[in-house]
Amino acid sequence: QVQLVESGGGLVQAGGSLRLSCTASGGTFSRYTLGWFRQAPGNEREFVAAIGWTISVTDYAESVKGRSTISRDNAKNTVYLAMNSLKPEDTAVYYCAQSSTPFRWSRTVVGDSTTYKYWGQGTQVTVSS
Repeated sequence: QVQLVESGGGLVQAGGSLRLSCTASGGTFSRYTLGWFRQAPGNEREFVAAIGWTISVTDYAESVKGRSTISRDNAKNTVYLAMNSLKPEDTAVYYCAQSSTPFRWSRTVVGDSTTYKYWGQGTQVTVSS
């Protein structure tokens, strides 16, 4: 059974930066696409970023493109999401997720939450204005 644990959230002022981490245990981490999603109160969960098992492929939501970088360290079973120029509208619970199918990358599906089988418990990011 795969378990994902996020960390790194917190309270930050607008314009500030954060780096979220998500460490996996169980399974074979390096074979899977990993994604970050977020959910603000009253909103549906939305895609933020994804990184393929090859690490050379990434995708970002338009809302964070140019302000965020997703990366992974397979030796540490960890995926990161670095965010800068944070805005109040970035306030949400951020979740990492591992895809259900190994060795698969498709930009048409990485933004779909149903692509992912395992989810972390989330970490709160609050951006004050």
